[in-house]
Amino acid sequence: MKEVINASGRMTILGVSKVSEAVLQAQRFGGEHFFEMADLSEKTGAYIAQLLKVEDAQIVSSASAGIAQSIAAVIGQGNRYHAYHPYTERITKREIVLPKGHNVDYGTPVEVMVEQGGGRVKEAGYANMCSADHLEMMITDETAAILYIKSHHTVQKSMLSVEEAAVVAKRNHVPLIVDAAAEEDLFFYSKAGADLVIYSGAKAIEGPSAGLVIGKKTEIEWVRLQGKGIGRAMKIGKDNILGFTQAIEDYLKNGSESGTAMKLRLEPFIEAVNQINGLTASIVQDGAGRDIYRGSVKVSGNQTAKEVITKLKTESPAVYTREYQANNGIIEFDVRSVNEQEMRMIEKRLQEIMK
Repeated sequence: MKEVINASGRMTILGVSKVSEAVLQAQRFGGEHFFEMADLSEKTGAYIAQLLKVEDAQIVSSASAGIAQSIAAVIGQGNRYHAYHPYTERITKREIVLPKGHNVDYGTPVEVMVEQGGGRVKEAGYANMCSADHLEMMITDETAAILYIKSHHTVQKSMLSVEEAAVVAKRNHVPLIVDAAAEEDLFFYSKAGADLVIYSGAKAIEGPSAGLVIGKKTEIEWVRLQGKGIGRAMKIGKDNILGFTQAIEDYLKNGSESGTAMKLRLEPFIEAVNQINGLTASIVQDGAGRDIYRGSVKVSGNQTAKEVITKLKTESPAVYTREYQANNGIIEFDVRSVNEQEMRMIEKRLQEIMK
């Protein structure tokens, strides 16, 4: 088995993140005891809701499961027949409106999760622009919800804000679902007016494999009901429920590494990489505007960025980087999960590759 240095960020293909000893202990406790699962789900949800100052919460197996179950929830609106028959023709109000630039592939297309929940994607605006007016003009009597994807994968320019989407949703009496899987702020989107907000358990929160849906009590009860239907294939174990609850406690207490700290850790790495022929390095901020800073390395000379990326993965430990700008000759290094020793190893590997 090849060892991995994760310089790509909190990515699913690498197991997302590491968990703390406290989280492992909570998982162990869960694994060693029995619970009434419905009671455990409701009690942990109520506890998390209290921590996050929302009406209710539901732990699910992943953020993707959160999308599918949230879509099913707003379509069925608590209808038990629908829960057992999620694709029934008795219910026709299934359109899910989202900005065209938000219909992205984050590992799977957003529309796949919408369709798994029984929804039909209806794109608003254009690939490079979506205003509140663009969103509103797509709402019809068949609209079940507005879906807003907050992610670095989505188009960032000329896009309406979550707050603007919430105004449109409220004016048209449709729920707003926000997928904030990798976001670090567990309070903002609910305060901004979203009815349901979805987070990944293993990304910013650094918990085990899990997802979290928070929001209005009625809508969360609808989400919980999906355990009778599509949610059954997405159920989460008691160990991860307790481990994730512990991770949320720890995250709220300790926070995450600040952008300032990331920049300080990156400075010696950038200085060293700039001494390597064919490489030019700088510090850049996350494309979605989060307080995350990365090393951006421009590759020139007789090798391409894609060739360097491939060679970094070849040896053990394999170095995984952010490859989104490889076609522009740029490799990004996310150091949130990289220690000082690993950063020096990356420097050495780059020196060897660029000789």
